[in-house]
Amino acid sequence: MSWTYLLNVVVMLALVAGMAVGTLWLLRKFQPGFSVGGQRDRLVRVVDAVPMGATGGRLAVVEFEGKRILVGVSRGRMDVLSEAPIESGFQRYIDDGDA
Repeated sequence: MSWTYLLNVVVMLALVAGMAVGTLWLLRKFQPGFSVGGQRDRLVRVVDAVPMGATGGRLAVVEFEGKRILVGVSRGRMDVLSEAPIESGFQRYIDDGDA
């Protein structure tokens, strides 16, 4: 191996690494939902999601504006099923067995 070949490989590797870093920077700049290296504060947060059947439908709990919203999601459609304030939690729906 000659020195020129090794130098060429190192320069090309640095060029490819620079292009990868530049691509990640552009993604972060132009896609606000894409975060690298940390979580940012969001207005909408998905608390939990559960798949419902083989058709791709799911139930999701979303937090927004001090509310927890139960949403049914399927292909091309999204329906609000229920709303509750975050402070109340779901304790009223839990049966602890005391009669």
